[in-house]
Amino acid sequence: MHIGLMTITFSLPGCSSLKEKRQRIGGMHERFGRNPAVAVCESGERDRHDASEWSFVVVATSKGQIDSLCSQIEDKIERTVDGRMIDVTREVL
Repeated sequence: MHIGLMTITFSLPGCSSLKEKRQRIGGMHERFGRNPAVAVCESGERDRHDASEWSFVVVATSKGQIDSLCSQIEDKIERTVDGRMIDVTREVL
């Protein structure tokens, strides 16, 4: 069993309130938390309106599966989140 940790930092240009931040980032738990191999949470400073950091813990039987799941998550985020990914870190624990 292998465990991967991926952290993504977003820039949310023009975002001026917590409500707008939730609308732009919203649904992260629903989109990725349905997969039993993925746990997701907002992990960064929550008081900033123009940025957000999220962490994803991925469990799989091989490092290749972890890489594949992380890539799928990144791809889906690029298509669905109204913001820019400014930093992505991955590590296998």
